[in-house]
Amino acid sequence: MGGMGGGGLLDIYSMAWEHLRPGSSPVDWCEGNYLISSNIAEFVNTFSNFLFILLPPVLIMLFKEYGRFVTPGIHVIWVLLIVVGLSSMYFHATLSLIGQLLDELAILWVFMAAFSLFYPKRYYPKFVKNDRKTFSWLMLLSAIAATGLSWWKPIVNAFVLMFMSVPTMVMLYTELQRVSDQRVYRLGIRSTTVWAVAVFCWINDRIFCEAWSSINFPYLHGFWHIFIFIAAYTVLVLFAYFYVESELPQRQPLLKYWPKNEFEFGIPFISIRNPDSKDWLVYCSLYMQDYDYKHGKN
Repeated sequence: MGGMGGGGLLDIYSMAWEHLRPGSSPVDWCEGNYLISSNIAEFVNTFSNFLFILLPPVLIMLFKEYGRFVTPGIHVIWVLLIVVGLSSMYFHATLSLIGQLLDELAILWVFMAAFSLFYPKRYYPKFVKNDRKTFSWLMLLSAIAATGLSWWKPIVNAFVLMFMSVPTMVMLYTELQRVSDQRVYRLGIRSTTVWAVAVFCWINDRIFCEAWSSINFPYLHGFWHIFIFIAAYTVLVLFAYFYVESELPQRQPLLKYWPKNEFEFGIPFISIRNPDSKDWLVYCSLYMQDYDYKHGKN
């Protein structure tokens, strides 16, 4: 029994190492391996994740007001985007199976967290009975089940995640038909356009690698990372706006841009014009230096 136990433990260690081993992933993107650095498999694909690391801290700062007066869950999504970036960097640096799974599962959990927070109630299945808490539990259980299933056929995970984005964009299009704020509508159009460019890069790198390699440009997956981050975070901003407008209209959401609100190609975020909270004056005194305390008094 002891010998079998020791052998079983050895098998587990062996399997774990096999998944950690560089090159153990069945997925290999178009960029040539170890051409720029002897330590990094896909150099461009690794460092093209920089936006996933650099921008979420800025978004956490910009959405401080939203997290305080609408839902602190928005910050979970920004942190998960950092996890996506780090996981993707690890995967492309090593091309290991565990790196691939971490990368894909991080994306899956971003989807599920965003659905839990912002999925419009009008699209809920009937058995949920219009209850967001029940729907969030459904998303959590779905994410756990999908996490387990992802180990079964890792080669198809990327395609499944890609197709998950299609109904999201269809839902975005439907929601944009309901908005009256033209700034929100224009951001939706830009987000959709950037998403389409990102998908173009992903498909071409995955399916038409030979053609792009023949002109010495096997780097479309790196551009996918840049474009999909821009599309993803702007879509999240839009659904954060739709959520408040639909379920908390008294908060009066307003789309703004940083660092200059008039420049619509800056970083979008949602401002709350009417927090309707006892903490509002305290918040303003702490975080809004240009706020006149007298404005809060009757």
